[in-house]
Formats: sequence, C-alpha cells, structure tokens
Amino acid sequence: MAGDLDWVSAGELADMLAAGKVSALEAFDAAVARIEARDGPLNAVVVRDFDRALDQAKAADAALARGERRPLLGVPMTVKESHNVAGLPTTWGFEGARGFVADADSVGVARLKAAGAVILGKTNIPVALADWQSVNPIYGRTRNPWNLERSPGGSSGGAAAALASGMVHLEFGSDIGGSVRVPAAFCGVFGHKPTYGIIPARGHAPPGLDGADVELGVVGPLARTAADLDLAMDVLAGPAPDAAVGWRLALPPARGERLSDYRVMVLAAHPAAPLDAQVAAALERLAGRLEAAGARLVRSVPGLPDLAAAHQAYGEMLGAAMSRGAPGAQSISAHAWMDLIDAQTAIRRAWAEVFGQVDVVLAPTFGVLPYPHDDAPFNERTHMINGQVSAYGAQLAWPGMATMANLPSTSAPMGFSAEGLPIGVQVIGPYLEDRTSIGFARLMEREFGGFTPPPGY
Repeated sequence: MAGDLDWVSAGELADMLAAGKVSALEAFDAAVARIEARDGPLNAVVVRDFDRALDQAKAADAALARGERRPLLGVPMTVKESHNVAGLPTTWGFEGARGFVADADSVGVARLKAAGAVILGKTNIPVALADWQSVNPIYGRTRNPWNLERSPGGSSGGAAAALASGMVHLEFGSDIGGSVRVPAAFCGVFGHKPTYGIIPARGHAPPGLDGADVELGVVGPLARTAADLDLAMDVLAGPAPDAAVGWRLALPPARGERLSDYRVMVLAAHPAAPLDAQVAAALERLAGRLEAAGARLVRSVPGLPDLAAAHQAYGEMLGAAMSRGAPGAQSISAHAWMDLIDAQTAIRRAWAEVFGQVDVVLAPTFGVLPYPHDDAPFNERTHMINGQVSAYGAQLAWPGMATMANLPSTSAPMGFSAEGLPIGVQVIGPYLEDRTSIGFARLMEREFGGFTPPPGY
C-alpha cells in the first residue's frame, strides 16, 4: 500500500481515506517512510513533528470511523517553516531566533488542522524569506530534486522540493516576490498566489511578531495537481476570525469550462527583465497548443499598465515592506508610502480594464531556469541570460506583475529545458477570480499534462 500512495494527490488520498481504502495511520506511516528515505540529500523537511502527527493520524482514523468527513481528514502534509505551528520553532532562518517556539497556530495552519490535515512538520526557507534559494544558518541548504546542484527556488523551496520528491501530498507557503510560484516552477509542481487578503496571514510573521498583514504578502498552497490548489483554497480562504462576523468570501467560479472558452493574453516580454530563450520557447509552444485547442490568443490589449513604471513602484513598496526593522534600513516618509498606494491603485484599475478584454494573462513564472546554488551576496549575484549578464534581482519583474496588482496567479508546469529542468508558466487572473487562474491551470493540466516525478523518485 505504501508505494501506491507515493504520487496520489491530496484529493485522491482524502477520497481513499473516506472510502476506507486506506487508513490515516497507513498514510502517515507511508509519508514518514518517504521522508526518511528521500530527504537526506534534499534537506527539505527540516522540522519533524512525527510523534504529534502520529496522534493526529490516530485521531483522524477515529473520526473517520465515526463517519466524520472533512476535506483533508487524515491527509499528511507539511507547512513552510515561516508559519506558526504551536509547539514548533518558527525562525525564518534567523540565527538569533534559534530556539523560538510558537505558542499558537497561524490562522492558516489552524484551518488546515480543522479540515483534518495531519501536520508532519515544516519545510526549509532562506533567511527572512528573501531569496529564490532556500538556505539559512539554522537548517542549511535545500536542493532541487531535479538536480541537486540547482536551487529549488525560494522562499518556499523546501515546500516545493518535498512535493516534487513525493514526500508529502500538500504544502502551505507564502509569496511576496514569487515565493510560492518560483519554487513551484523550479520543481515542476503547482503553486497559487491568492488575491491579496483572502487568506488571513496572521501567524505568518517573523518570530515573536504579531501585527498587521504585510502589504503585498500573501500565504497560499502548493500541490502536485491544480485540483489540490482548489481543495486547499476551499479550506484556507475566508475572512479573518474577527472579520467573519460581518462579511463572507464568495469567490466566483472559473470563467470557462473549456480552453476554447478563454480569451488569453500571452505576455512574453518585460521591459525590466530579460527572458531566457528556453523559457520563451516553452511559452511559445504552450501558446501554439492553446490556440490549437481553441483558445483565443492576443499579444497585447489597450490599457495594459506601464510595466516598467509598475515594476519601479513595486520595487519601492517591496523594499519598504521587507526592510522594516532591518539594521540600517532607510525608512520612507508616510507621504511617500501614500504615493505608492496611489500608484498601486492606478495599476489595479488598469489591470481591471485588461481583464474586461481577456480572461487570463500567461507569462513566465520566472525568466530563468533553476540555477546553481550561489552563496554570493544577493546584490552581487547575476544571471547569464542568452549570453548577456543580468542582475539577479531583475527577475522580480515576472512574479511582481501580479503581486503589485494584488491579483491571483497560479504557477503551472509547461515543459522542460534541454537539460531536463522544469519550466513554469504563471496564469494571472482577475482580482478575486482565483478560481479562474486555477481553473485554467486545471484545463491545461488535463489537456497537456502536469506534474511529472523527477528521475530517481
């Protein structure tokens, strides 16, 4: 039975558990065995909570025996280290936070537990969640299961590596600069950056802090199927507990049921970031397949935001949000921050006009392939793209389009490089239409294929 569970989706496993085809204890044992057998060279699951997870699995079996049915009842999973889990460390990779233990679950973790998920532990991150690699002085480096010499992405790099290697069935990450989407692309899995604010971020904060949600930042799921992203969103999305007294979240259904229902804009160039030729070629192949399937493709629409100006504003807002509290960080004035909010509002309005003309926008998740581990300081790193040197941080432009506009964006596999490395596409959807971006990814998965296990797993 254990081998039969390796690659089933979270939804499939939940159905098997509900039907009595497998027990939660068997699913737990199989997941632990996979982690112990596979994680050594990957170093993805860096906090293990197997004893308490065993108790959760036993409780899930008792609930199933009573006839209870919950969306994730008995499904083993992990969460990103930056999410608070009561009784487990939350360090964000800071050496000075070694030993900090959360005393309560984050809102998202609490919702996963309430849905019946069995939390096995936590996955690795970069320091301060501020890199597209996942290495820190507490837990060390996470490696990509497709090529151990390459980055799995960041900051949810351990999450994506754990999924791609078959160790867990579902993951819970976070994203402000592509931190869900880039690891999903680098490891060949699916990841969803929700519309800003629809999943409460309380309990996802640097150790010991508990304040307002960070502007631009979201928390969201990673999975091996697009359907599992929908399943996770059903569990996670909704107002914070103190707001639920007054409002409810009702995400609209996907705009189409077939690829031929969709108007698709393909955005294959950005003025602030170059695009590797292999990524560009994969996007063009995908565009051709979509057109053959009946989707209506366009390359430009009137009113598209000025991408260069939007990226500039995004960089300023991101810098202010990410540097708060950092030694030597330069603060901006309140009025400068208000100006950025005004700029963001104008960008959001422009994107709303775009989504009156198209249903989804396809763009590279990231402009380069999974790259070798690089320990140089962030600002000294570079990428070699089509024979030209490019600044490492310039690649923020690709995930930043959706982030700055508070839009939902789903990263999905779209092919492989000549070296056999995964390439991802992001499906950007209209504001609050998360079901559309995920739904389009589901249709692409159905028609063209999705996740493929890395060789050796």
